[in-house]
Amino acid sequence: MNRRDPHDWKRTARQGVRSAGPIPTRIVSNEEFAPPPQTDDQAAVERAVSRLSQEVSGRLGMTRRSFLKTSGGMAAALVAMNSVFGRFFDVLHAELFEPSAFAEQQGAPVFIFDVQTHYVGSHYDPTDAESRRKGAVAKEALLGLRRRARETGLNPLLTGDHGTLDDLSWQNFVKEVFLDSETSIGLISTPPGPYPQEAVVPPAEMAHIRDEINRLAGSQRMLAHGLATPQLGTADLEFMAMQAERLRVDAWKCYTGSCPKGFDRGWRMDDERIAYPMLEQARKLNVKRVCVHKGLPLGPVPEYNHPKDLIKAAKDFPDIDFLVYHSGLRGAASVDELFARTGEIPWTTEFCRMKAAETGIRNIYMELGSTFAQLVTTHPAVCAHLLGQILRAFGPDHVLWGTDSIWYGTPQWQIEAFRRFRIPESMQEQHRYPPLTRETKARIFGLNAARVFGVDVAATRRAVPEDYVGRLRMSYREEGPEPSHRLYGWVADKRKG
Repeated sequence: MNRRDPHDWKRTARQGVRSAGPIPTRIVSNEEFAPPPQTDDQAAVERAVSRLSQEVSGRLGMTRRSFLKTSGGMAAALVAMNSVFGRFFDVLHAELFEPSAFAEQQGAPVFIFDVQTHYVGSHYDPTDAESRRKGAVAKEALLGLRRRARETGLNPLLTGDHGTLDDLSWQNFVKEVFLDSETSIGLISTPPGPYPQEAVVPPAEMAHIRDEINRLAGSQRMLAHGLATPQLGTADLEFMAMQAERLRVDAWKCYTGSCPKGFDRGWRMDDERIAYPMLEQARKLNVKRVCVHKGLPLGPVPEYNHPKDLIKAAKDFPDIDFLVYHSGLRGAASVDELFARTGEIPWTTEFCRMKAAETGIRNIYMELGSTFAQLVTTHPAVCAHLLGQILRAFGPDHVLWGTDSIWYGTPQWQIEAFRRFRIPESMQEQHRYPPLTRETKARIFGLNAARVFGVDVAATRRAVPEDYVGRLRMSYREEGPEPSHRLYGWVADKRKG
């Protein structure tokens, strides 16, 4: 990611910054885009959460910090967002005071399958200090960077932070994803690297951690991506074969906008010379799920991240499922103003129109990682339009839940926000959007992904409470959960540098 943005705002370096409440009040970057500064509306939400939590915690005889860890704290965040943005969340004032009222509003438990999760391997060194300083250890280099960012006062939010690379480890990932959230199954993904073997988490490590977590749990809790980089030609086809045969990867992750070392531009999924040999290999290896980064422009030529190339590829390979990560959203910055002026959500609206014109396509799935998290905390009205558009164009059985966590901390705040989110009836009537019903949300939360990945939902629901991680979570919650409310991605400082 380019560490500089047009605003030249200071940013944290994945320091595990604590959120002002259970829901972030700034856009968090997953390192694939420069985060914009906090908006006036987000600042207003932050003040409203502070005011509400101070008032309610005092009446309940609790500290404000303790209150924010309860269901009442989550309700306070949703009430605050409604007060600023309008009523987009189904939440009652009584839920601030009564856990039973909060539980009643939740409804029946849902099966949650997160198809985009992340952690960072201990070898990863974004400073490239390994190649510049002989004998350097990547972990020490990264910790040194973190220390300098904290000690030089680049961001006052880092004062007192003593995070380590362990914040991003798979162990903390288990705590944030499986203990502090309702997630039952997650798919491990990774940002790209100069070569697939040098990604933030290389495929061999993703597969190893998948196997270790499943062995520890005693049931299937994790799946893992392999990486496909078709610009590398024959070398990529051979690497794909190794990943399928030895690592038993569950799907492929592709970055059409990002280019491996030695290339100066991306590629298109409908390029018969570059991409089709890779798709033929996926078919031959019987790993026929292709998860492709679309939106959040990466690489030197932004247009390669537009999802429009998937239409032809999906028609030419009807037996391959294409999962559109980030739903093709170009970015959340200024999207509210653009939508008000044009009625367009950059890239996503156009792609939905293209899909609506191709009614025979049934193998494209829209994934919500980062897209929902960004929009719901910044532009809830545009979030409602985006969900309405993809539901109308693709159908409720072709939208998948993903959170891009651990960058966003525990996925639970996204789960709670989506469970309570609504598309206003006025929008439904004016734009012919389907309602966001509990049944539709259950499909998106996990039933759709279970179908795509061949997961037995009933068997998983029986196994999860009784496996080791499920028992650990039960014990953890009985003792009183300690959600960190930490954000592990990049955020813009509130002040200009």
